[in-house]
Amino acid sequence: MTAIRNRGKIIILVAPSGAGKTTMARRLMDEFPDMRFSVSATTRPPRSHEEHGKDYFFLTPEQFQQAIERSEFLEWEEFYGGKRYGSLISEVEKELEKGYFVLFDIEVKGALNVKSQYGDEALAVFIRPPSDAALVERLTNRGTENAESLQLRLERARMELGYADRFDHVIVNDDLERCYGELRDLVTSFMNETTTH
Repeated sequence: MTAIRNRGKIIILVAPSGAGKTTMARRLMDEFPDMRFSVSATTRPPRSHEEHGKDYFFLTPEQFQQAIERSEFLEWEEFYGGKRYGSLISEVEKELEKGYFVLFDIEVKGALNVKSQYGDEALAVFIRPPSDAALVERLTNRGTENAESLQLRLERARMELGYADRFDHVIVNDDLERCYGELRDLVTSFMNETTTH
């Protein structure tokens, strides 16, 4: 059992769709027992296998709006079709207070917002595809996108890539094992740093 520190820290992963972020997040969760995944709140309805509080906090649009008005989100965003997603401050703080490291897998603007609020207590890593062509190929090979949604994802990815230099580290995912090794080294060293207040 790994010793739990007094207060945890935040690890933020950001990448355009198709750059391998979900795979990296899963591997970190498997490898580090002191890590907890940040569960987002959303206005979208639950799928049959999803549980409230485990997969997402499912809120009605009215509840979500009230939480915004009460400043209960670290960050939130609205996506295609008007669905909203956000990170509840109370849930993140609960895990940090227990000494856990909270892993965020979120969008660029939300990530920068979390980083600005937590400063040195947060490690923000941007994972980028080796090229535009590689991104197109990965998204196309998924077979989950029609031409219109593929175009939307590519436009969004290009916008997100414009923010890469505002992160603590940028890792190019041209090889999954090498990329994960680099990420794991960054995370390990960040987790082992003692923070001074």
